[in-house]
Amino acid sequence: MKIRGRAIVYGDKIDTDVIIPAKYLVYTDPNILGQHAMEPIDPEFPKKAKGAILVAGRAFGMGSSREQAAIALKGAGVLAVVAESFARIFFRNAINIGLPVLQVPEITKKVKEGEELEVDIENGYCINLATGEKIEGKPIRGLPLAILKAGGLTNYLKSLR
Repeated sequence: MKIRGRAIVYGDKIDTDVIIPAKYLVYTDPNILGQHAMEPIDPEFPKKAKGAILVAGRAFGMGSSREQAAIALKGAGVLAVVAESFARIFFRNAINIGLPVLQVPEITKKVKEGEELEVDIENGYCINLATGEKIEGKPIRGLPLAILKAGGLTNYLKSLR
């Protein structure tokens, strides 16, 4: 499962309140949530998110367990999230809604804003196409990979019928 896109880079400890502020949790439409993704730190995020790979530091998605955080990123058009580490609940919520995630240590030191990336979820690496550097991460395998390939948990469960 390979994904290509340009990098949008953030630092450490981006919590779910930053990813989607609580005042927008009344909405369920992914497109509306996406219009407000990352609003507290980057009001322009929705304009640059379509077709992008969000790159972040440590503890991405920490805080509350709101599923809307992953939904907002996907609704904004983010193709994948690559981070040095994830909050466990965000990581699983992303997989369950079909948003590819990959843990890659030191990624923020090796990727700059706007650089083109190729992310291989199944084999666990990211290639910075601007520099040619292959950056090893932790592959997604087994059931989580099957869920991602199906487009999320709902689609995966439907495929079992």
